[in-house]
Amino acid sequence: MSVNIAYWFDLNRFKSGNDHQFNLVWLFIFAVTLIFIGLGLREPWPADEPRFAQIAKEMVETGQWFFPMRGGELYPDKPPVFMWSIAFFYWLLGSMKIAFLLPSGICSIITTFLIYDLGRRFWSPQVGWRAAILLLLTIQFTLQAKTAQIDAMLCCWTTIGCYGLLRHLLSDKGNWSWYFIACFFMGIGVITKGVGFLPILMLIPYVFVRKLQPKDQEIQGSWRWLVGIVFLLVAIMLWFIPMLVLVEYSNNPLFEQYRDNILFKQTITRYANPWHHFKPFWYYFVSVIPVFWLPICLMLPWLFKHWKQAICMADRRIILPLIWIMLVLIFFSISPAKRGVYVLPALPMLALITAPYLEQVLSKKGLNWLIWSIIAVIGVVFVTVGLAGLFDFGALVELATKFHVQPWGLILTVGVLASFATLISFKKAKFISWIIFIPGLWILYSTWGYALRDPLKTPKSVLANVAQKIPADAELGIVGLREQFILFSPFKTTHFGYHTPENFQSMKAWQWQANRKNRYILSYKKADLSCFNPNLAIEVGRAHRRDWLLFTEESRLPSCSQAPEDVYAFSYDKK
Repeated sequence: MSVNIAYWFDLNRFKSGNDHQFNLVWLFIFAVTLIFIGLGLREPWPADEPRFAQIAKEMVETGQWFFPMRGGELYPDKPPVFMWSIAFFYWLLGSMKIAFLLPSGICSIITTFLIYDLGRRFWSPQVGWRAAILLLLTIQFTLQAKTAQIDAMLCCWTTIGCYGLLRHLLSDKGNWSWYFIACFFMGIGVITKGVGFLPILMLIPYVFVRKLQPKDQEIQGSWRWLVGIVFLLVAIMLWFIPMLVLVEYSNNPLFEQYRDNILFKQTITRYANPWHHFKPFWYYFVSVIPVFWLPICLMLPWLFKHWKQAICMADRRIILPLIWIMLVLIFFSISPAKRGVYVLPALPMLALITAPYLEQVLSKKGLNWLIWSIIAVIGVVFVTVGLAGLFDFGALVELATKFHVQPWGLILTVGVLASFATLISFKKAKFISWIIFIPGLWILYSTWGYALRDPLKTPKSVLANVAQKIPADAELGIVGLREQFILFSPFKTTHFGYHTPENFQSMKAWQWQANRKNRYILSYKKADLSCFNPNLAIEVGRAHRRDWLLFTEESRLPSCSQAPEDVYAFSYDKK
């Protein structure tokens, strides 16, 4: 069987984007390269990655997969679906450095191909190709694809839901199979991260468009719409019913607290009356979209005209995703608690409805100069900072010394890359500077950047210093727990409740240390340690913006108040 090399490297096919088979192969190569480069070169980083990695690790080691635990303590903040996926790959491959990033990466690749297929079906292979590439070149999407947080998986389930609904709602007679699939994956989204139901909001603009501008043939079958709810509930019940049964028969108050927390506090209460991540209503519009949705956010002023025309023409291909995006942004803006990753599920649909007009939009000089100027500024700033650091500019030397890192070579290289992108695109279409710079930036970040950041984002140096101070068979208790300490600790590790107030943790830690010899307490400066003398503690280094102290038996005060009965000691021994 001969391989036609010229076919796969035909530049005209790249430019046209109308060859479906050609698009699939090159889209797969580009997506896998961009997302998975650097896989295995770094450890899980805070805030969320060490938590999910540790939970997955304990699932495999203990065989207890249904109730997530971190360091022996139940983790009731999220359902276990995402942790299951990491645990599966850890069980399969035996390497957490590879396993913890695979679910997000795979889900992001699936999302990319779904967007390509929607663009291909509703417009052309060229539009699908542009939508998929644009999505991969958007900062937040690829950043989350390379991060072990739940949001990339949630984005995948949400996109499957939107895909199925659009396949159904934009068909003349409907496609009920895709509608039921969409509802089922909404349920999977719910048991992944509460808000997986978001695609159902697309029915709101559909109902209005159907009433205001009906077609000759509209989808019938009223009872079938309700069957979709059954599929959604079936998916939820796959986890919900076994969880309730196991809790009921466990006779364990901790399991009952887990059930109540995850069903009520982490859903309705977290949305309506949150306890952290407070941001104003306009947070996403002024702090997230202008930065993390680059370059699409720059195109919005030129896209509005095209979207307005599509609305006037009753083009449901644009109307349904566009209004759905707006509803998602409003939904998350209403809640007092906001994080930038919450709005990620809206991004694939935005890339889809941008792609049909991409050629016209990118022909605008103003947009080209805007994109080019951003890359040019990055080039100038990074080259300047990189050179200043290499030549030991005072303030930068202090910064490097404080964080124990020398990033100047990487910063200079990024600046040179940005400068090269601007120079090569100056006399051509200036948006090419983004196409050159962003993939190169991800490659540098995922290799050189990983190598520089990994020592700073893990507590290995602190734990290495601890290992020099205490015997190899010692037990280590942690007050002010961070999951990464459990994940990387070579000792049998005990903590006293992740959400337990530190003064109660201190009391419990005092009792724990007093009960047996060869036990040590690790905590940080300024922690509420009323039962220990910090002046007798041993400094063991800095990690995660905190200076850490080791408390020996000599640093324990003669007496300490009794900890409340509901404060527990949770132990984990990876051996």
